[in-house]
Amino acid sequence: MTVNPMVDGGAPRPSSGRRGIAGAVVALVLGVLFALVGVGGIIGGAASAAVLSQEGSEGYLNSPVREFSAPSYALTTPPARVGVDQLPFDLGSLRIAAESTAPGGEIFIGIGAKSDVDRYLSGVHTTEITRVEALPFRVGYRDVPGQTVPSPPSGQTFWAVSSSGPGIQHVTMDLRSGDWVLVIMNADAGAGVTAEVQAAVRSTLFGALGPGLWIGGIVILVIGAGLITLGAILIGRRSSAHGSGGINHPNHSGYTDHTIQSVHAPQSAPSAQPLQSAEPATGKNYPARLSGHLDPDVSRGLWLVKWLLAIPHFIILFFLWIAVVITTIISGFAILFTGRYPRPLFDFAVGVLRWNWRVTFYAYSALATDKYPPFTLDSSDYPADFNVDYPDRLSHGLVLVKGWLLAIPHLMIVAVFTGAAWSSWDSTENWSSDYGRNAGLSLLGLLVLIAAVILLFTGRYQRPLFNLIMGINRWIYRVATYTLLLRDEYPPFRLDQGPDDPAAAKTPAVTTSLPPDAAPEPPQD
Repeated sequence: MTVNPMVDGGAPRPSSGRRGIAGAVVALVLGVLFALVGVGGIIGGAASAAVLSQEGSEGYLNSPVREFSAPSYALTTPPARVGVDQLPFDLGSLRIAAESTAPGGEIFIGIGAKSDVDRYLSGVHTTEITRVEALPFRVGYRDVPGQTVPSPPSGQTFWAVSSSGPGIQHVTMDLRSGDWVLVIMNADAGAGVTAEVQAAVRSTLFGALGPGLWIGGIVILVIGAGLITLGAILIGRRSSAHGSGGINHPNHSGYTDHTIQSVHAPQSAPSAQPLQSAEPATGKNYPARLSGHLDPDVSRGLWLVKWLLAIPHFIILFFLWIAVVITTIISGFAILFTGRYPRPLFDFAVGVLRWNWRVTFYAYSALATDKYPPFTLDSSDYPADFNVDYPDRLSHGLVLVKGWLLAIPHLMIVAVFTGAAWSSWDSTENWSSDYGRNAGLSLLGLLVLIAAVILLFTGRYQRPLFNLIMGINRWIYRVATYTLLLRDEYPPFRLDQGPDDPAAAKTPAVTTSLPPDAAPEPPQD
């Protein structure tokens, strides 16, 4: 993320500018990492609470009853290595219940040390359970051949716990160190074992960890959110100072977007007339403007690896989008109480959208230029750009519903365009425009693929197809603007095709006559 150095009295000071932006980036990255850890802790606390809610009256978490069968003399599990001697607390206990499904059958279940079980079943035909899948239920078995007929298991003395007899048999074992193997056999040691088995576990660990995960996760998340906000404010302020964010800039066609360019005459020439402003936007123009200009010499085959070349951008955007989620929540509260979007956070969010658009325009959502995207939130001379007018006031109450409820019709349309369905919603129900992560081939992806294949074989990017692709992207970014709380104006249900937004399609500024001695000064950025 680059920011032009600050200017003090006309002398650039790049070292202080680099230090400032470096500090902002460090705060942003650390904040995102803290936020991820905090969210992980909160999720862990919620999972612990969910586990506790499923415990039975005796405090055990029970698995479903499942049937296991084998033609051999014994069903065994792989050895489970447990090491709990160094733990300062009781890890918990395991309970196994089993019942023979053979008519009049009696079952044996036992848990023993691996070395003892191996000696007892040496040379015996056994079946080892290699895997158990829950949904759908599937069991993997490994057959271990043998010719020896085992002696009845209940007569062995090495079992740590065991039970034998008709009906349901239970064994309960406190978890302790060792290599343990579960063995299920017929009580008479006969071949052909069929049984319904249920496992259950009880541990105080879930109850002890849950509150700690909740509290620790919230504290770390708050710290992360503070660092993210600090970094976003610093970056947003620099973007504002250098003319990005909601400030408008000339587009690539030489016209101006909501910009009044004026020529300042010397004070001694009061009769000098300013440049006329561009034509104002009509009511049909949305205050978020997306542009993208097709490179006439775009490569036939470079699009095959652009996604690979853009990986550094994807990594940075991962952090930036997490930061946008956090800053949008914070800005939502600010709007709720003050009716204003904090300007540095506004410029930061618009800058991330702009960065995202440049990268996707290059890598997968248009493939319309071979120019590598710059690493900056600011507007530049890149052929793709995005700007949003900063609102003076926003509705206090609309912020509660526009980002999710009111946007549903548009989100459904965006889902059709991108194949996103509802996967683009994050945990705060704010829409993320990083729709390249969605699985499956979307309408937008299909159109871009068609354009790319035509380009590969003909060397030409079809202009009508490009205009349609731009219209779809423009719709998507208008919805992003609305759901990220940047504007209150509802996005139009309109596919504005072409490289420039209608708001940018204006007549060039016209210069009026100036006195001969009134030399115009260069326009100020």
